[in-house]
Amino acid sequence: METPTQLPKIYADAKDFMPLNGTDYLELYVGNSRQAAHYYQTAFGFQPLAYSGLATGNRETESYVVVQDKIRLVLTSPLKSGTEVGKHIDMHGDGVRVVALWVDDATYAYNTAVEKGAKSFLEPYTTEDENGKVVRSGIHTYGETVHIFVERKDYQGVFLPGFEAWEPNYRPSSIGLKYVDHMVGNVELGRMNEWVDFYRNVLGFTQIISFDDKDISTEYTALMSKVVSNGNGRIKFPINEPAEGRKKSQIEEYLDFYEGAGVQHIAVATDDIISTVKELTARGVEFLRVPHTYYDTVTDRVGKIDEDIAPLRELGILVDRDDEGYLLQIFTKPIEPRPTMFFEIIQRKGATSFGKGNFKALFEAIEREQELRGTL
Repeated sequence: METPTQLPKIYADAKDFMPLNGTDYLELYVGNSRQAAHYYQTAFGFQPLAYSGLATGNRETESYVVVQDKIRLVLTSPLKSGTEVGKHIDMHGDGVRVVALWVDDATYAYNTAVEKGAKSFLEPYTTEDENGKVVRSGIHTYGETVHIFVERKDYQGVFLPGFEAWEPNYRPSSIGLKYVDHMVGNVELGRMNEWVDFYRNVLGFTQIISFDDKDISTEYTALMSKVVSNGNGRIKFPINEPAEGRKKSQIEEYLDFYEGAGVQHIAVATDDIISTVKELTARGVEFLRVPHTYYDTVTDRVGKIDEDIAPLRELGILVDRDDEGYLLQIFTKPIEPRPTMFFEIIQRKGATSFGKGNFKALFEAIEREQELRGTL
């Protein structure tokens, strides 16, 4: 992920006792990896990168790897019944299982994390092929989500040992997505602080922002959120939990349908959100929409911006400002059958925050969707 050379002051307290270079890949367990790869190529402009499956000697799973600039998604399905991958899909539906973190030393990262209280998922192990070797290790985090530490300094292959280059003829163009800006986890009531402390104590993150139910509430629902970041600012995890409200919040709906804690949404950055969202819309991606009246007063709230309001209003793109600058953002509707995972498209024009000024309008839009689903 790209970050400014001079980091904003909010990252100054992060303790880099375990340096993390950035997000290496995200692995989603999905019911049909081939169809999922086609969807991410067609709708989101990802490019084919690598494949593992029967043709590579893998008899357990099939995985397609797609890439767009610094974003790598691994889409994995089981090849037979009764597997851990299949059980995960059966319980949670399609969703993020692995958040892989790029490190210089996967053994050191693992040992340090376990010494500081992390639960082991994968002891350090090395895989090799003619392109070199990769060391990986892993720990558990909230729900059934895991972090894999990936050390690839001695590897020159397309992705990982066991994968071959995937070179289909079908290659829709990219749409300008650059890197993972942040990734949001939803956790059970009363467990937000526990996981914030986990990232502080185990991975050396620092809390950079906190929102309570006064910041994130509507007439009916509320939630609380804290944001943690690593020292270089490349990995940011907002952690959400439900708060008491008159009706079922979006966090409670997620926890019900995902059947536990997990990754709620992936925020991906672009340098031209208007162009990116136009292309996503043309390719069939559906977005949450706020009332058109939102745009009547937006410049009164955020001040002068470089963009014309007309295309923002037409596309439903939201704007917010903080002390560092402003940002533009928009959220897709859930992309799975269950109302769980979705994407955020974000363009930062200096802002380091997460769109607090948009929360009320956004969550009212989510509530309208919940009402249509009968889950509010």
